Amino acid sequence: MSESLPMPKPDACNCLMLRQAARVVTQHYDRHLAAVGLTATQFWLLTRLVYKGAASINEIAKLMMADRTTVGRTLGPLEREALIEIHVDPADRRSRLAGPTQSGRSRVEAGFQHLAAANRSFEAAYGAERAAELRAMLAAITPELVAG
Repeated sequence: MSESLPMPKPDACNCLMLRQAARVVTQHYDRHLAAVGLTATQFWLLTRLVYKGAASINEIAKLMMADRTTVGRTLGPLEREALIEIHVDPADRRSRLAGPTQSGRSRVEAGFQHLAAANRSFEAAYGAERAAELRAMLAAITPELVAG
């Protein structure tokens, strides 16, 4: 690095601090959801399919604010475990739809108690009021950055 440029402080970078916090929080939820054989990402993707019904890879990517490749990597293990079914969209034969199986629905239902335990544990460590404020701040960030 050039001598004339000041070294940036890592704790002054919003992106770095959010990514680090996201990794730690994700690992916390992954540990809890491991009891039902799902990662936090798999759990939420599967939960959305259970509540919203079958969706295309593009729709899932938009809903999860992720790229198609990431969604594909997340769907693979769910399909291998028969928690989802992927089939051709009858309305558009070029598109594939992913939908939950009964096993997937059951896995989501079983995961709710572990999700609740992860939430309680997070709030016990961080504070329930601060956790609510954090969720509100993060919810406000997302649409602003997507739109901008």
